[in-house]
Amino acid sequence: MEEAFDVAIVGAGPAGIAAACCLADQGVKTIVIERGEYPGAKNISGGVLYGHDLARILPDFDRRNCPIERNIIESRIWFLSKDGGYSLSYRDRAFAKEKKLNSFTVGRAKFDRWFSEQAREKGALVVCGTVVTDLLRDHHHRVIGIRTDRADGDVLSKVVLLTDGINSPLAAKTGFRPEPGPHQVALAVKEVIELSEEVIQERFNVGTGNGVTIEIVGEVTQGMDGVAVIYTNRKSLSLCLGANLATFSRQKVRPYEMMESFKEHPMVAPLIQGGKPAEYMAHWIAEGGYDAIPRLCGDGFLIAGDSAMLFNALHREGSNLAMISGRFAAEAILEAREKGDFGRNGLSGYLSRLHNSYIFKDLKKYRKFGRFLHTHEEIFTTLPAWTSLAAREMLTVNGVPKKDKQKALWREFRNRTSLLRVLKLLWEGWRGVT
Repeated sequence: MEEAFDVAIVGAGPAGIAAACCLADQGVKTIVIERGEYPGAKNISGGVLYGHDLARILPDFDRRNCPIERNIIESRIWFLSKDGGYSLSYRDRAFAKEKKLNSFTVGRAKFDRWFSEQAREKGALVVCGTVVTDLLRDHHHRVIGIRTDRADGDVLSKVVLLTDGINSPLAAKTGFRPEPGPHQVALAVKEVIELSEEVIQERFNVGTGNGVTIEIVGEVTQGMDGVAVIYTNRKSLSLCLGANLATFSRQKVRPYEMMESFKEHPMVAPLIQGGKPAEYMAHWIAEGGYDAIPRLCGDGFLIAGDSAMLFNALHREGSNLAMISGRFAAEAILEAREKGDFGRNGLSGYLSRLHNSYIFKDLKKYRKFGRFLHTHEEIFTTLPAWTSLAAREMLTVNGVPKKDKQKALWREFRNRTSLLRVLKLLWEGWRGVT
């Protein structure tokens, strides 16, 4: 027997649940279909969320027992060679006081489950352990619902919102979004290392409830276009390492071996010493940028979150963009409901909101940055090795005059690359972020 809803949402991640919360708040009959056993069961990522974007959906999220791991008061950037590296950090008292919860770490399995409970409390129906196999259409080819793998599992709706992730078989099957190419995604692996709260606070020099994030670039990705990150959780550290899928395929690097090498790095090993590995997972991340965004709006459907390829690779922003796009989708659906028009024109408010938001403005700003990384492998090879060598030699007191060391380092630099190549790198890097 077919059931009818105003809105059917595919996927109970941040985008889908953000939309469900906003719609249910306005009394819209909403169903969310999640293929996992529970929301978050299929999502291995964990990391940073931004309080500003979550508060636009749940203004009192901190009083609703949001499963916050640690409030971030310091951000670090590391540039690593195989045996050493540079560290730049910024800590601000404001992030522990008036700007508290500007950003914080979460585990997505816990957060997604909590987030979906907020949508349920508002009146949305969240159905788990169910796979959406196709979209229902009328004779005008307009989307009018979804087909699930349950017996008699067709669900009619006025709008379908697709938020089921980057590797969505549904989006590819329906033709709404082409299958992402290897150059448009990153393969990320994550390991969670259990440590006591006291040890984490001592090693990162933070108080109870506060934490640090570290973003890392250099030889840790073994010459591939990628990054690593370390996040402090309440009783664990999240170590994440990823690289462009095309380069993984070309260089035949095993992700788990790269992770083991990363854990042994002299700047990483002391932070995880004595820790107990608790989880190991892998995941795709959308890295195609602005030029990979598919058609996001049509007759009876919208696409949001990772399904829409909304990911800012430079700033590692994904979950917040998903929540914002989910909210925008809900607002557009509410407008369409008032007009009685759920076609492309009636839902077009979604596109105008995205175009006027920082999501599209930032993605446009950085649309050339991905290509810059792909074409300058020295960022992950030559430069971290040489800069580390330079620091090591200049800090070593061995009776050799500094002027002689500088000359030797300059010769070594010229053997590895050219000044023109570095100037070109700086110029193209600047163009890629302006």
